[in-house]
Amino acid sequence: MARKFLVVADDSTEFRAALSYAAQRARSTGGRVTLLKVLAPSTHDYFAGVREEIEAEMRKEGEALLVRLGAEAEARSGAKPEFLIEVGETSEALKRVVTADPEIKILVLAAAVGGRGPGPLVTALAREGSGFWGRKLPVTVVPGDLSDEEIEALA
Repeated sequence: MARKFLVVADDSTEFRAALSYAAQRARSTGGRVTLLKVLAPSTHDYFAGVREEIEAEMRKEGEALLVRLGAEAEARSGAKPEFLIEVGETSEALKRVVTADPEIKILVLAAAVGGRGPGPLVTALAREGSGFWGRKLPVTVVPGDLSDEEIEALA
């Protein structure tokens, strides 16, 4: 079984650093990248049909993002990535995914850039400790402003 490097796919500036690092590590260790897109739950009280339509559109957009990012991950890692989509709060979605898949061996996060603090997931991890994800799981926090060359040298 190949070790999986889990990366949360989002629109943050630092996401690219996490994806690049995970892909390089997957390539160098014979592993595989797993991309998780977390969709926010609907917070409005729509009629069921409208809510389902909105959720279907969000899922479609999430899938398109994963396909686009997956091509980059595959080019960098040499292996097709795995795609996961979860609905809910990001930390809870991470717990579900990590608990359900023992092949996920490392969570790769990137620290936020620009003095905004380390980012919500890194902050949650620091506050809650190693059991935060539902099981003990190594977490690699990559500086979000690393260049591709710097990442390649590290990974």
